[in-house]
Amino acid sequence: MAASDSDGSAPLGISAAAERLGTTPRMLRYREGLGLLPRTKEQPSGRGHRHRRFSAEDLAAVAAGLELERRYDISPTALAFALRVLAEPATAAQVREFGRRIGRLAPPARVLDFEKQKALRLLRPDPAPARRALPEK
Repeated sequence: MAASDSDGSAPLGISAAAERLGTTPRMLRYREGLGLLPRTKEQPSGRGHRHRRFSAEDLAAVAAGLELERRYDISPTALAFALRVLAEPATAAQVREFGRRIGRLAPPARVLDFEKQKALRLLRPDPAPARRALPEK
């Protein structure tokens, strides 16, 4: 008897999962190679790896990735790279620097620029000075 998910449904094989997601088994394997599928908890059997089973949670995660690709009109490789940028600070820094070089990202405000702006604000005349009552003599 097959084990069931927390929602009571039995995990699906790759063909049934692909059909439910509106894609192909080949595309699911490709996505797995890119790191776009949740990690499997299954251990290899005595004669090699077991066939991957997809839980309801796995299907929801893959569907979320597919929706991001559709919404932003990006490829699976672009989504995989976006995840890499988020996960690896060094990669994020290199992409950020490239964005600055091509003018797509503004450079960070420097402390001196901040101090300069602060000084200019303080030197600006007050547009509506508050009327102060002079002490009577």
